[in-house]
Amino acid sequence: MSLAVAEAGRRRMTSVRIGVFGAMIVVLVASMLFSIGAGRFSVAIPRIGEILLGALSNPHAMPAQMDERIVLLVRLPRVLLAALSGAALAVGGAALQGVFRNPLVAPEVLGISQGAAFGGALAILFGYAGVEMLGMAFVLGLSALVLVGMLARINGRTEVITVILSGMVVGALFAALVSVVQFVADPNTSLPAIVYWLMGSFSTATWARLGLAIPGMAIGLGVIFLLRYRLNLLALEEQEARSLGVNPDRERWYVFVAIALMTGTSVSIAGIIGWIGLVVPHAARILVGEDHRALIPAAALLGAAYLTFIDTLARTLTAAEIPLGVLTALIGAPVFGYLLRRHFREANRA
Repeated sequence: MSLAVAEAGRRRMTSVRIGVFGAMIVVLVASMLFSIGAGRFSVAIPRIGEILLGALSNPHAMPAQMDERIVLLVRLPRVLLAALSGAALAVGGAALQGVFRNPLVAPEVLGISQGAAFGGALAILFGYAGVEMLGMAFVLGLSALVLVGMLARINGRTEVITVILSGMVVGALFAALVSVVQFVADPNTSLPAIVYWLMGSFSTATWARLGLAIPGMAIGLGVIFLLRYRLNLLALEEQEARSLGVNPDRERWYVFVAIALMTGTSVSIAGIIGWIGLVVPHAARILVGEDHRALIPAAALLGAAYLTFIDTLARTLTAAEIPLGVLTALIGAPVFGYLLRRHFREANRA
């Protein structure tokens, strides 16, 4: 009888999760359609469908009408880039929270965002763009991760607390270097570009930039998705994970490198967009639970929908586009404060 009850409960949980994932997919599609249609030149959803179907049936035809050019050349690559970035940042946050067994961890904790920001700021200072800028942001973001690894490895072992502290040190170092770049930048040309870029924006999104972003983000997302089963083991205590045949040191660094790739790519394309990796995984955890096999795809869907919607607000709320970092901080900071209070309240009760 107990086995039958357990099986019935498992099936009910599976059906609930299927329904939740279906709802998240609907929300993502609705968010993307809304974003494509919204703006000073609004486009109705039925017309968006016609334009997209026409482009799929004849991909080599150049857009002729105004609404076709706006949808296909301006808004569609921006929406896809925002969705891809949101998925990558949210998945990175969910994976890090599992590895560190701490719900208050985000990709910024490893100093990767600050390192990538330094690389991007240098690229702008020297007049680089495109592949050069992406390459410099990724290399410096990965360099920050390597520095964290070197500082955190003590007596041949890498503990979670040393990684967090090393990430804080390296992040502070690269943040200072970004300030140095801003100090020496030309106040009439490169400085405004650096400042605006650091605040985050998809205003420069094109099909070419989307093509630059896809490889890094796709590889990073793929690695985390393949490791989602192992993340459940990495979330256990170190000795318990080792007893189950896991090498925590090695597999953590698989996760860290994948996150560095995704974060570096995102920063090089759109600047620093904070709080996604902190807020979205908590929402996904409420909907599907702690199991990373469901949590990782749920975070990807919610992150894509969330950042797409935030980007739409950024470009439609006012005449001048609001930097994404401002909006995500306005939402993320209060949520972080609430999570912090709840975390310590539960810790005191325990």
